[in-house]
Amino acid sequence: MRLLLAEDERYLSCALCEILSKQKYEVDPVYDGQSALEYIRSGLYDLVILDIMMPKMDGITVLQKIRSEKNPVPVLMLTARDEVQDKVSGLDFGADDYMTKPFSTDELLARVRALTRRRGEVIMELIEYGDLCLNPKTLELSCGSNKVVLSLKEFHIMEMLLQNSGQILLKERIIEKVWGGNSDAEHNNLEVFISFVRKKMRFLGSAVEIKTSRGLGYSLV
Repeated sequence: MRLLLAEDERYLSCALCEILSKQKYEVDPVYDGQSALEYIRSGLYDLVILDIMMPKMDGITVLQKIRSEKNPVPVLMLTARDEVQDKVSGLDFGADDYMTKPFSTDELLARVRALTRRRGEVIMELIEYGDLCLNPKTLELSCGSNKVVLSLKEFHIMEMLLQNSGQILLKERIIEKVWGGNSDAEHNNLEVFISFVRKKMRFLGSAVEIKTSRGLGYSLV
């Protein structure tokens, strides 16, 4: 389970990373809102812990942007201010939960467990790009009236490509998300599954293609 921790207070970030790591979570820390947005867009994370008050871009703006892009990753908001408006704004813009600092370690871990469990229960919205539509509930990829069911790995690859349409996804990032951070999967494994997905897209008659950027990764065009 991989988490993104967006918290600009370095001492608190370090302490939270240590606490979460001891619970076997993989945690990537970032210290400003712009970095948080870029990391979230990678599609690697199962949960984002997002502070509201951060430099470069505040947490509410980050949340607005990812939800407008139909990114369904669970978000736990952190705020140092016990103001109702902060909580209301966060929830209105798509936060899944919030905590007011300071908070107890036990409460944090309980909320993280609840949100990561819920991740597998949430029925996500359809993801669309060009003439393609991906249904996360059924794992169906469709083009017009034509449909095909993807394997789980094919689904995760297609989901990442659709959520990052127009951007090059690095091979290492796709492998890390689909096979896991501790996997020994190599580029050849990914290339095989990209080939499978391409065949299914051709079967559907889609005008969308997976473009290879040699030495880097893949993108939808």
